[in-house]
Amino acid sequence: MQLPRKPRRVASTRRRIAGLTLVAFFAVGAVALAAAKFHEVKSGTFDPAKTQLVNGGWVAGAGCPTGASTTSTGDKNPDGTYTDPACTTGDSKDKKNEGLLLVKTGPTSNVAAGGADLKDVKGITLTELGYDLRKGSHCGAGAPRFDISTSDGFFFVGCSSPPPDSTTPGDGFDRLRWGVGGPLTGFNRDTNTFEPVTGTVNSIQIVFDEGTDQGTGEAIIDNVDVNGTLVGEGDHPKE
Repeated sequence: MQLPRKPRRVASTRRRIAGLTLVAFFAVGAVALAAAKFHEVKSGTFDPAKTQLVNGGWVAGAGCPTGASTTSTGDKNPDGTYTDPACTTGDSKDKKNEGLLLVKTGPTSNVAAGGADLKDVKGITLTELGYDLRKGSHCGAGAPRFDISTSDGFFFVGCSSPPPDSTTPGDGFDRLRWGVGGPLTGFNRDTNTFEPVTGTVNSIQIVFDEGTDQGTGEAIIDNVDVNGTLVGEGDHPKE
């Protein structure tokens, strides 16, 4: 990775990947009510040519553990617990310690991506975004990133561009948060500048479209954070 990139270079990259902006990335489904609460991160892929080089899916055992059971004897009854220091808080509904695996093999120029659609975010005002990133994962200016459509425009928040406002290091994960202690800032596609994310949300997606020519070609994230609400599993029914 060669980061940070200059804003103009980032702008060029953003315009290139705008073809993958997830207005059409995943089927969004029924329109959520403005009062609805974020409750699900639905994984999927954008692979129009069926290249089979991308994927996105929740994997048991790959997440950032919070109070996970352990055994020191190999007995079927756990005798301890383990919490990664990065995630002393997590999704209480996640009983399988799931992590969201995002993969892109081959060139970044291949128009395909793994990712996820964040459910029931329409109508909210964003103050905080984030996720827990497994150490060794790719963390570029453009992936994994949040694509945010609001009533005021379209914003990108990349893993390293803009840099997180808060990072909590752990053993196997780092907790990354944007919007902590100040306004949530993103790259505005229309103005080609970094500026506060304003307006009410239309949709939010997570996109992973940087291939093995730019890094490892994979990332595992967990505890996706929208305004302090954490979702850390795939099957997450609405309350």
